[in-house]
Amino acid sequence: MTLQTDIDTAAAQLKGKTPQEVLTWALGNYKNISLASSFGAEDVTLIDMIAKIKPDAHVFTLDTGRLNSETYDVIAKVQQKYPQLQLRIMFPQAEAVEQMVSAKGINLFYDSVENRKQCCFIRKVEPLGRATKGLDAWITGLRRDQTANRSTMETVELDGDRNIAKINPLIDWTNEQVWDYIRANDVPYNALHDQNFPSIGCAPCTRAIQAGEDLRAGRWWWEMSNQECGLHVTSDGRLVRAKDV
Repeated sequence: MTLQTDIDTAAAQLKGKTPQEVLTWALGNYKNISLASSFGAEDVTLIDMIAKIKPDAHVFTLDTGRLNSETYDVIAKVQQKYPQLQLRIMFPQAEAVEQMVSAKGINLFYDSVENRKQCCFIRKVEPLGRATKGLDAWITGLRRDQTANRSTMETVELDGDRNIAKINPLIDWTNEQVWDYIRANDVPYNALHDQNFPSIGCAPCTRAIQAGEDLRAGRWWWEMSNQECGLHVTSDGRLVRAKDV
């Protein structure tokens, strides 16, 4: 059987399963697997869940060099609460950042979509490639109701660019379910969430949202049209989902 066939079978079998059941399945089926965490609400929820299943599970995060201080604070709190967790912090290649900033300026991303995508690639996408190298699968905190782009995602998908499985245990959860879990389990979370930041990325590229705005409206708000940075799209710009591969 092909990897795609295996993933399609798993996706069908895992429909309706709880995130904990999905995580237990994933940890049992993939030897080299890691949770990707930006330390937003969904990701700290998954950290708490996975630590209760496998305390020394592997987690990686992308430190772009432009994160909010509140993000570093929650990373420290998570490390204190889950000391066995194997956290790997990935940084962008210094030379690539230096060349980009020298050529286009420190805040180049405001000048054009092309510049913003270049910055996202150097600071996030390329480090993600290094973080996932050698893995059989990676776990994300994606939810279907976050954006229209993510509405067709499945619990288990094929990451076609990396030819590994992509596990989305919270894909069926709502924002309310995530926060119910955080409060019930006393999970450390980013203080910016209390300041109307439902989605938190790099500091210059994230703002608080207003009442009635989409949960992702605070990301790259000056573009008004793009809600993805490239981590969850294929190399040709499409969203990563099994039916596209």
